[in-house]
Parts: sequence; C-alpha cells; structure tokens
Amino acid sequence: MITGSAAMVTERATWSERTAGWIRNAMDVELPLFGVCYGHQLMAHALGGRVDYLPGGREIGTQPIELLDAAASDSLACTLPASFRAHTTHEQSVLEPPPGSAVLARSARDPHQLLRHGPEAISTQFHPEFNADVMRAYIKRKHVDMQREGTDPKQAFGNVAATPVARRLLRQFARQNKWSHAAAWG
Repeated sequence: MITGSAAMVTERATWSERTAGWIRNAMDVELPLFGVCYGHQLMAHALGGRVDYLPGGREIGTQPIELLDAAASDSLACTLPASFRAHTTHEQSVLEPPPGSAVLARSARDPHQLLRHGPEAISTQFHPEFNADVMRAYIKRKHVDMQREGTDPKQAFGNVAATPVARRLLRQFARQNKWSHAAAWG
C-alpha cells in the first residue's frame, strides 16, 4: 500500500522520486499495489501520467463517486455499485492518467478517482481507509484553508457520512491478493 502524504508529487522530493522508481520495478514483477491519494498520484507520475494541482482547488469532504463503463470489466471495481460515497482531501490530482491505465471512477470535481494500472495495481484519489471521524477531523484542521478557498467547512462537516463501499474496496483488495498470491509468498 502506498499511502497519502502531506508532500506534493510536483515537489519531486528525492525520497518520492526513489519511491517512483520502486513503483516501476514493482509493476515489472506485478507486485500487488494499492495507492491512496499521494500514493495514487505518485503511481500515476511513476508510470508516465501527469500530476498537478486540481483545477478549482482542494476537494475535501464526503463525495459521491461514480463508476465509469471500464469498471464493469475490472476484477475489483466490478463489485462496486454504480455510485457510492468516499472521503476526499487533496489539493493535487492526476490530471492525465498514465498510458494504458484505465479510469474506473470519478467525482464531480476529479475525473480520475479510481485507476487500474495493471493486473495487480490499482489506486484511489479518495481515502478508503478513512472513517467519518477522521474526515471530520481533517475538515476541522483545514477549515481556515477551506474558507480562504471559498468552501464552506460547516457544510462539508455536516455532509460527512459513512463510506462503507469505499472502505470495502480496500478490504476486497487485501482479500483478493491474500489468496491469489499466497503460493508466491510461501
């Protein structure tokens, strides 16, 4: 799992660029990878996509996520409903997916919420690991930035809801890879 970070992919920090190289190597051997937020962006960057600031500013709060047609043939995304809620908090985003990656889901503000990069690699801009309390804590922490950017933190806070489908995606990835790779790991 490649997690979120307060760092920005566009900073091209040495540790981040080394991790991008590791991602490319992991893809070569089809290591199961699940990227989240920064991890999603770093995977896209490592594989030839373009990451930068999300047009219109930060996306934060519980958002509706819509599956796209490509999700129907994806081994993991095909189990999701056509629309579900997920927690988001990000300033940067994948603006152009890597060549060969499939776009599986979007939100109203971010067209690349869920990407399939290969048979064993998937990434989400949203946070399947967050629960409602964590999302509320992020909104409280970022309320000044949200106000400055023209977003109503009270409304975002009031719209926070449970995201069981998004949380289930991470569990399904772990289950799918636990059994499919058990022989490879001994």
